[in-house]
Amino acid sequence: MKTPKRIQPLVDDGLVDEVLHPLMSGKEADVFVVRCGSKIRCAKIYKEAAKRSFKKAAQYTEGRKVRNSRRARAMEKGSKFGRRQQEETWQNAEVDALYRLAGAGVRVPQPYGCFDGVLLMELITDEDGAVAPRLNDVSMSEEQALEDHALVMQYVARMLCAGLVHGDLSEFNVLVDENGPVIIDLPQAVNAAGNNNAHAMLERDVGNMTAYYGLFAPQLLNTRYAQEIWEHYEEGDLHPDMELTGYAEEDTHTADVDAVMLEIKEALREEQERQERMHDAEELD
Repeated sequence: MKTPKRIQPLVDDGLVDEVLHPLMSGKEADVFVVRCGSKIRCAKIYKEAAKRSFKKAAQYTEGRKVRNSRRARAMEKGSKFGRRQQEETWQNAEVDALYRLAGAGVRVPQPYGCFDGVLLMELITDEDGAVAPRLNDVSMSEEQALEDHALVMQYVARMLCAGLVHGDLSEFNVLVDENGPVIIDLPQAVNAAGNNNAHAMLERDVGNMTAYYGLFAPQLLNTRYAQEIWEHYEEGDLHPDMELTGYAEEDTHTADVDAVMLEIKEALREEQERQERMHDAEELD
């Protein structure tokens, strides 16, 4: 097939020998199967921000650190250079996450580098060498569902131990090869400690996976893995090989509305006093 324009520089540099065929087109990228020497891999071409339909991207990038202060200032100002840096940061986030999670014992595709918005990585295949199916295309026995769900929950916990939450985990972002589930699509992975949405995203990730595996093993629908994992994370005793149970104590304490209202009123009073002091100071000047 004709080599896509974005992959041509990789061909020119000898990183890719041949583009075999398109694999999929998604909301954030187009993926092609390529040949690199004797190896068959895939090339993920990230779409530009204007063409990307990933919603609420700002929620995912909150808490991501940019080491270069000039780049950080440019990104905040939204200059042309800053927008280019935002794109590079978004793309590199997946590469960084793949390396970090592979080191943490999470099954993800092996990355081979990101070159001008094109990520080269391992092609996940089934036992016959064909492209591995997505989880949403797979049916399974109750026993298999229980086994794979437990493994995915372990991966979620290991991700959190590595400081990350997937943020968009579902049956559409998991491949299944002969050894089980493989987590994919990580450019939106969030910093667990620096993102205020991390807890809610983990709840959603776990909920999505439990709902799908629950189609084959309904008893999973009564589990509370998200609460269990997050509680251990907050307490500081979550570790990669922790044996999860799926049970967590439900918080039955009712909110003290009166106390909350008093705090709000006190904060408003303090702000009013601050404004008055500022006004008085301006008049003295």
